[in-house]
Amino acid sequence: MRADARKNYSHLLEVARNVITEHGADASMRDIARQANVGLATLFRHFPTREALFEALLRTNLDALTQKASEFESSNPPDEALVSWFREGVAFVHSYSGVVALMANAHADPESALHASCSAVHSAGARLLLRAQAEGTARADMDGVDLFALMSALGWLVDQPSFAPRADHLFHVITSAILTNRPGNDVRKAT
Repeated sequence: MRADARKNYSHLLEVARNVITEHGADASMRDIARQANVGLATLFRHFPTREALFEALLRTNLDALTQKASEFESSNPPDEALVSWFREGVAFVHSYSGVVALMANAHADPESALHASCSAVHSAGARLLLRAQAEGTARADMDGVDLFALMSALGWLVDQPSFAPRADHLFHVITSAILTNRPGNDVRKAT
């Protein structure tokens, strides 16, 4: 890619990130082009579909979340690694309103531009969960899909103004439901 094309591409991504952060995943491609001071055709030349734009925008974040799982796994006990990664995942989901539906659909659609990155995140979370389950510190009756659903639900909840002040409490409630045998946790080990 030529230097000027790379600069335009980066500029479009930066503007898209700002517009989507402000307006959510339903932000208009036309609004993104307008705020980037380019024509809609220029935006579509770089990103032929809305999903292609989101793939470029989210890939870095999703890849970083996958990498974080590996870092937490290698440096923390299984339960702590799972909780730390779960917190990172909730923060990511919360950062882009409407991204949950895109990720859920992409994970189920192998043809989606986001499929590989979403599958990697799912696998990373499932691996952390399995590790905690093997140690007996996570519920045995849940899987990676359940973990992703809880992360997504919590990310959506804390985006709602009436629940935002309770974000930390809700996080603790959810992680207490996932983990067993932790101080202050009323959930008993699943048998």
